[in-house]
Amino acid sequence: MFTWRLVAGKAGYSIACVLAAVTLVVSGYSYGVLGRVDALGKGIAINDSPTVGAMNILVMGLESRTNYEGQTLSAEQLMETHSGNVTSVSDGEVGAQDTDTLILIHIFAGGQKAVGFSIPRDDLVTYPSATYEGITEGKIDQAYDYAYNESLGQTYGSSMSQNERYLKANQAGQAFEIATVEEVTGVHIDHFVEVNLIGFYYLAQAFGGIEVCVKPAPAQSGLPAGANLRDTASGWDALNDGYRLSKGGAQYLHLAAPQALAFVRARDTLPGIDLGRTKRQQAVIDYVVWKVKEEGAFSDFGLLNSLLSTASQYIITDSGFNLLDFATNMRALTGSHLSFQTLPYSTEVNDMLLNGSKQDVIIIDVAYIQQYVRNAFSRPATGKKGTKSHKKGSTPAPSTVTVDVYNGSGVNGLAAAVSQAVTTLGYKAGTIANASAQSQTLQATTQVFYGAGASANAAKIATEFGATAAALSSLPAGQVEVLLGSNVTAVPAGLSQTSGASGATQSATPSPSSTTGGTITVAANAKYGIPCVY
Repeated sequence: MFTWRLVAGKAGYSIACVLAAVTLVVSGYSYGVLGRVDALGKGIAINDSPTVGAMNILVMGLESRTNYEGQTLSAEQLMETHSGNVTSVSDGEVGAQDTDTLILIHIFAGGQKAVGFSIPRDDLVTYPSATYEGITEGKIDQAYDYAYNESLGQTYGSSMSQNERYLKANQAGQAFEIATVEEVTGVHIDHFVEVNLIGFYYLAQAFGGIEVCVKPAPAQSGLPAGANLRDTASGWDALNDGYRLSKGGAQYLHLAAPQALAFVRARDTLPGIDLGRTKRQQAVIDYVVWKVKEEGAFSDFGLLNSLLSTASQYIITDSGFNLLDFATNMRALTGSHLSFQTLPYSTEVNDMLLNGSKQDVIIIDVAYIQQYVRNAFSRPATGKKGTKSHKKGSTPAPSTVTVDVYNGSGVNGLAAAVSQAVTTLGYKAGTIANASAQSQTLQATTQVFYGAGASANAAKIATEFGATAAALSSLPAGQVEVLLGSNVTAVPAGLSQTSGASGATQSATPSPSSTTGGTITVAANAKYGIPCVY
């Protein structure tokens, strides 16, 4: 069966439905299914966007309590999703049109490899143009909401129907959010898939629930150990779902649809808050992939038709996304050939005064992010290890070079993960230690140094980190030193892809006090292939 890993959290429903539909379309199932999938393409058109070959896809998940026609969720839906009640919604608490989930995925030419970046919703950005209120700076997830509301204001009192007004508003939001993401990452978005709040709930229902692996978090600032097992705002409660405190440790739970949604929406009690939620969303990716691949989810045509019959209320893709072409191109992509990371950032600031209110924000280095993403997306996806061959003799054999890795980041185990990744390339593993064990000054970004005869190898390694290698006279001949910067959060995407091709897990476990993200890949020895998360 055609399978791919492109889903996370609330966005999972949209991608999974498209996955199911294109699978059956390719096998010649039904023109009716094709028609229903085509009905999802009500979004904006994006120029110069291929549906075969290399491409960038943006997955957006909105937090609103309305569908795409501006209608609020039913009382039952609000109750099941812990999204408020009819009274609160009628009083205007319908949730903003903010993009709670933003995932940027690059598909390499040939459709056999892909890399994805979760974009923290609290990233502080400069918008590509001022909003109707004159706002030029804000959180990245708010771009959609600003444009959406501006459009509704412009069409108020017009002869347009409600459906037309809200479709136009969503298209305005799509255009501004995409432009903002492009401004931050420096890459062109070719296609997008967008889903509303209720979508993931329907996916979980269709699956008969979601399997997750949860472990109690250590004590955090202001929170006791194990606080992550509950979250009042989302309704998440692991104990009600079978978690046994007496046993402790990591435990697998089967979550019905309401608790599955609560699991991916919880944030206030998680290490890293929104970044912790991103890890939960990424863990759901692995289960959905396993479910589709191993158990043939969506092979029930009646179930598929049922899902797609209402999907247009909760899913939108760009109008130029030819799903038939895309599905054909993506046949070769499997879960082990896609790695996920969280975009790197500099620091977090709590209660910053922003546009008239105090907000928690994440400070980012746009130039660094653009270089980081560009390196990850430009890496060739050819050959067994995902790299182009080099001319014989141009670079010494990796087996002749020893690589030391020093950890200057706040992510426990990251130096070991990087060391394992470079040894997969054939290099000898050297010292693995904290940055304090070496003599160079720690910087925000990664530094790579080399001794005599190792300049070419060091340059290749440095490229993965967006760095330039420098000679260091104190290093022995044939030695390379990698000093991970304080802002580094994960194994570089290129190294993750290389090691991931062999099925090895290249994930780093964040320290309890760390709010940085790490690379998430399938854990080969875990039940369903899902990692255990806080």
